[in-house]
Formats: sequence, structure tokens, C-alpha cells
Amino acid sequence: MRIDVLLGEAHIVPADVADRVVVVIDVLRAATTVAAALHAGARTVIPFETVEETAQRARAFARGDVLLAGERRMVRIDGFDLGNSPTEYTPAVVAGRTILYTTTNGTVALVASHGARACFLAAFVTAAATIAAVRTLVASGPDVTIICAGHERRVALEDVVCAGRLVRGMTAGRDDVVRGDGARVAELVERPFQGGVGTVRSEAVHASSLAAAGFAHDVEHALRLDQYDRAVRYRDRQLQLDPATPAEH
Repeated sequence: MRIDVLLGEAHIVPADVADRVVVVIDVLRAATTVAAALHAGARTVIPFETVEETAQRARAFARGDVLLAGERRMVRIDGFDLGNSPTEYTPAVVAGRTILYTTTNGTVALVASHGARACFLAAFVTAAATIAAVRTLVASGPDVTIICAGHERRVALEDVVCAGRLVRGMTAGRDDVVRGDGARVAELVERPFQGGVGTVRSEAVHASSLAAAGFAHDVEHALRLDQYDRAVRYRDRQLQLDPATPAEH
């Protein structure tokens, strides 16, 4: 098995994902928010690259069945029901609803994963569950690409640290793994955070930007390691909880 990590600046091309198991990471905040929504009972989350696509797709649903959600420049899009704060996605708000969702970074990376054998959306809150799900799929040999969504086409420390944690977990106990340079970089970056990811809040530029914009509570939520016991899988252009056995922590 080969495992590669795209660190957040590279343009994703079909060869990066074709017939591979792909994991898209967007710790702050898309992957964290989607996990919160699905664990709160949302029926599904459908990601889109643009605001226009999201609004257009909403016309196919009864208004009471769907919520429009997402952000641009960290804040809720005008006319949308929800922003990108995981604490907004409570059972009272999202249970049984379809969420049409667009963000600056994470949804773009998801759309670029088409052609993968399987795809997951991951963050610290689902790290152990994602590792377990991927290890099951790669037992028979497919390669893995981990895509760090980054922040506005730049490397985001929190995504790289999460990628390193996933690489470490996916390769534990295996001596047949070839690590690309991106995977090696992610493992090295993650080492200082192995005892806990809480200090990412003071090291990551995007975390500081969110806190300054009034979203410090979102950063705290995103750094709750393994809060959820089910991975989030992207299949048929929808995000849903993976039906596999929950992870053991």
C-alpha cells in the first residue's frame, strides 16, 4: 500500500484520486461541522462548490425538507439558514433534514475527489473512526490519498497535523506501506501534538483568525479528539455516516 498526502497547496488532478481510498481533511471547519450535523440526525449533507449551485439545487426540494448552509470569508452566506459553526447543527434544527452545503475550502476538495474508490471527510472529531474505516478498506491493497483542504489554497497547520495522525493510525502494525514525501512531512509535523491536539489552537494561523472573528467556540469544538464514533463517507455526491462498526477509542 502507498499513502500520499496533499498538504493543501497542490492542485488536485484525477490521477491523485483515481481508484484510491481518499480522505479529505478540513478541520476548521467543514469536516467538523458535517460530522456534527450528521450525528445530530441530519438525513444527508450534499456539498457544492458555489453558492449559486447550492441555491439552485434547493429548488428541487420542499422548503421544509432542506436547509441551506455554508460560509464565505468565515461568515454565514446571506439568505442561508446556517453558517459553518458546528454548534449551530443541533438535533432540534437539523434532524431529518437534508443540508445543502458550500464552504470556501472543504467542499471544493470533496468535489475534486470524484473517481476515488471510496472517499471520507475527516477531522480530529472523527479521527479514530476514519482510521478504522480506511484500514478495513485497504486491507486488500488499494492506495490512499489524504487531501488537506487547507485555507484559501495555502497549507493549514491543523489539517496537516490531522493528516499525520491519520497516517500514523492507518499504518500502525503494517510493514508493507510506502509513504510519499507528503505523508512523511505530515507525520513529522504531527509528532509534537501526539500527546494532545489542544495546542493547535495557539499554533495555527486559521485558528487565530477564527477566534479573532468571534468563532473561538468553533475552534474548541474542532479540537475535541474523537468526539464522534462514526466516520463520514462521501458517496453518490452525498455525505452520510459510514455504516461500518464504530471505532474503538
